[in-house]
Amino acid sequence: MPPAVGGGLAGSELRPRRGRCGSQAARAVGPDVATEATARSPKRPAPSSRRFEAPGRWALLALVTLMSFATRFHRLDQPPHICWDETHFGKMGSYYINRTFFFDVHPPLGKMLIGLAGHLSGYDGTFLFQKPGDEYEHHSYLGMRGFCAFLGALLIPFAYLTVLELSQSLPAALLTAALLTFDTGCLTLSQYILLDPILMFFIMAAMLSMVKYNSCANRPFSAPWWLWLSLTGVNLAGALGVKFVGLFIILQVGWNTVSDLWHLFGDLSLSMVTVGKHLTARILCLIVLPLALYTATYAVHFMVLNRSGPGDGFFSSAFQARLSGNNLHNASIPEHLAYGSVITVKSARMAVGYLHSHGHLYPEGIGARQQQVTTYLHKDYNNLWIIKKHNTNSDPLDPSLPVEFVRHGDVIRLEHKETSRNLHSHYHEAPLTRKHYQVTGYGINGTGDSNDFWRIEVVNRKFGNRIKVLRSRIRLIHLVTGCVLGSSGKVLPKWGWEQLEVTCTPYLKETLNSIWNVEDHINPKLPNISLDVLQPSFPEIMLEAHMVMIRGNNGLKPKDNEFTSKPWHWPINYQGLRFSGINDTDFRVYLLGNPVVWWLNLLSIALYLLSGSIFAVALQRGARLPAEVEGLSQVLLQGGGQLLLGWMMHYFPFFLMGRILYFHHYFPAMLFSSMLTGLLWDILLRLCAWSLASFSLAGHVHTLGILSLLLGIAYRGHEFEPWSEKIPHAMEQLSLCATTTEPALYSLRATTTEAREPQLLKPARLDPVLHNKRSHCCEKPVHHNKE
Repeated sequence: MPPAVGGGLAGSELRPRRGRCGSQAARAVGPDVATEATARSPKRPAPSSRRFEAPGRWALLALVTLMSFATRFHRLDQPPHICWDETHFGKMGSYYINRTFFFDVHPPLGKMLIGLAGHLSGYDGTFLFQKPGDEYEHHSYLGMRGFCAFLGALLIPFAYLTVLELSQSLPAALLTAALLTFDTGCLTLSQYILLDPILMFFIMAAMLSMVKYNSCANRPFSAPWWLWLSLTGVNLAGALGVKFVGLFIILQVGWNTVSDLWHLFGDLSLSMVTVGKHLTARILCLIVLPLALYTATYAVHFMVLNRSGPGDGFFSSAFQARLSGNNLHNASIPEHLAYGSVITVKSARMAVGYLHSHGHLYPEGIGARQQQVTTYLHKDYNNLWIIKKHNTNSDPLDPSLPVEFVRHGDVIRLEHKETSRNLHSHYHEAPLTRKHYQVTGYGINGTGDSNDFWRIEVVNRKFGNRIKVLRSRIRLIHLVTGCVLGSSGKVLPKWGWEQLEVTCTPYLKETLNSIWNVEDHINPKLPNISLDVLQPSFPEIMLEAHMVMIRGNNGLKPKDNEFTSKPWHWPINYQGLRFSGINDTDFRVYLLGNPVVWWLNLLSIALYLLSGSIFAVALQRGARLPAEVEGLSQVLLQGGGQLLLGWMMHYFPFFLMGRILYFHHYFPAMLFSSMLTGLLWDILLRLCAWSLASFSLAGHVHTLGILSLLLGIAYRGHEFEPWSEKIPHAMEQLSLCATTTEPALYSLRATTTEAREPQLLKPARLDPVLHNKRSHCCEKPVHHNKE
């Protein structure tokens, strides 16, 4: 049997490290295999070399961290204008500084941290962040960019430590660090005011913490074990608090936890009390603690954003009543709805608005030529309606008549206050939505016909209950046709003033389209109460915020001519995303991964599936493998399996999403594929060295292979550096040209009105040339297209 070579996992590096927690790689292969591998290793480190092992590891970690920070903070101030989604997340940071309420489809933690970084660095929240390309001028933006770059820089040492813990191999960890350091995509994404570096920071921190507490399994309930288990929970809360895709790392940690508990349950040396303690510890640290922290972020979010702002209209009337500056804040109105009240009726669906009518009629050929009824997002006198009994024209506000409250199940009429026409429906088809009925304003001075009658129902209430302003969720059922009043959300043409269509749907399924609530309420015969009494509780506010965010995410559909990408584009680096470069005076920044890194990652996934399958089948069939090979195979299957699972968890769910997708959504998965690449190639090279042990140069195969990969990645990273170097477009152009013998992989042409995406042609060498004169590899320079 050939001896192990390369001084790697099969030898000294498989020994459990001295300390309170053992290495996960050593636990993976088992003590017998590790001992046998050590005995067979021809080179055992001398005591003097062991003395320098730990300082060497720390020195390499310091070098990796230094390189990471140097690349991420290089020219951080350029370009000095808004790039891509900085217009959204920088603006949201300003909202936190100004305490102005806004709406976003993502949880609040990432934006809160951006706002905090801006506040601490002297930014006063006055910059408008209107559109990409706007100059920052005298405003302090480096604090927010620097915060994102700081978290983005920590990704590389986190990945280094994770792979080191899984494999106990410094070359594997260094290779992983090099892949991420010299990837232009990771570099670019880390240098701007975005949520992505914050999200990836918490994902990688959760992964590292999970791997660390796994390695402490031989010392359960020790201080390091509790520390890493608690940090895992903290980082899970952080990942979910930035974006909902943080759920993917929660699923991965959950799978690891269930597997771990199942293994403990099968360990007959442990009592059921001990197993119960393990279960309780994980429930506390991985469920209770993350939920408490996640809830706390919303408590801070709602406490800070207490002023009315652009997000008001997305939320219910009761929610708006808590916002200072909103017309419902500190208002006093009657609590229960009564006949004769003047009201506004607001849709429960996000961004639909108020039931509205005006004096304009539907045009010829659009149902009956009667008064239009729409929904309108803004406050307006045409939103006012008078609620009346269906069978009498007497004035309910007559002082001689007693107050009569509207109750669940009553049949009513809604009379438009400005035009005195009743809310009406009939069997004519709606303007835009097929198989729905038209809703109109009909009658003269409140006198119409039986098609004006509606039954008012409160969702999940019993007949006879009073209807509360703001709090009761109501539906209006047309008495004659049996249809339900609702808004389709479709925008009417110009004849409808581009307001939203209101229909009466014969489908009685309870949806947000057909649920309304009463917001404004005027009735001089009723006593007013403060709306503070009607304000929702914190659990109700948090639930509503999540419902609105989920609906907002589901509503993110591609618009006409909007550039998007598909998940299958991402691993092959098919096309990138323009961050900056709209005109000749702009800096050009383009989000595109280093093709060498990305295609190596893709190749590594395929090789891992092949090699992992071979080893899994061999071990399952009871094949007797050499101790060195068996040790490497266990690390490959267990450590690599966790990384492959992470890649799959963060990639494949996007195929199931109906929302709009962009290239940057792949980067969390790319982190896992890069870690898998580092671990895989280290093991493959060790196996090659072991198989060639009879040759004189076998001992150098692993070293030369790792060095070649490191130098190749660094060289190609330097070649692709112009993608993220923020070069002024007016002075220099990035031209990707073809030589006579090597056709170009990407072609990029700049236009004055549109920056076109690079199109994949065919695999070949890419030679970026920064030139302000004619390039040697092009027959003529790149010109601007005039459109």
